Amino acid sequence: MDIMLFHSVYGLRPAVHAAADRLRAAGHEVRVPDLFEGETVSTVEEGMKLKDRIGKEELLRRAVLAAAPYSERGLVYVGLSLGGSIAQNLALGDAKARGLLLLHGTSDIAENASVDELPVQLHVADPDPFEPHDWLTAWYLRMRQVGADVEVYRYPGAGHLFTDPELPDHDERAAEETWRTGLAFIDSL
Repeated sequence: MDIMLFHSVYGLRPAVHAAADRLRAAGHEVRVPDLFEGETVSTVEEGMKLKDRIGKEELLRRAVLAAAPYSERGLVYVGLSLGGSIAQNLALGDAKARGLLLLHGTSDIAENASVDELPVQLHVADPDPFEPHDWLTAWYLRMRQVGADVEVYRYPGAGHLFTDPELPDHDERAAEETWRTGLAFIDSL
């Protein structure tokens, strides 16, 4: 499977490369664009400032440019937190998208979005300060309305970015369950 993996607000750090390696070890071809062009941060606050400085439109432009040469192949979009938001936007706009795996993050859904049973899997902490229950319920219903086939997995007590072993949010049990389930999802596409 061809996978486009988007990093979190922390930037393209070793944990993102480790996630890509995990996907490659399962037999997938993985590309990991650096949307922050070499900049990384050590806190969410710094990452939010960097994201805001670059701007949402520029981040999406960079993501589209990274994915465009491969989209004819039918990409699976995968995103970590902020990267999930970006992956979601690209997958909903790519008629050839094979699937969408969201780890820790979602995004608003465009009014004109429409997909034909796009397989979507979301893994999220419960509770998650960035993905509150009311938001996730509305997001799920809206994704179903636009034609996505959505599965949501919640991990009680895990921190927001629980798959990242370099962060205090890390939860080994939740991370391993996420990767086991997520890899099975990708294999089913």
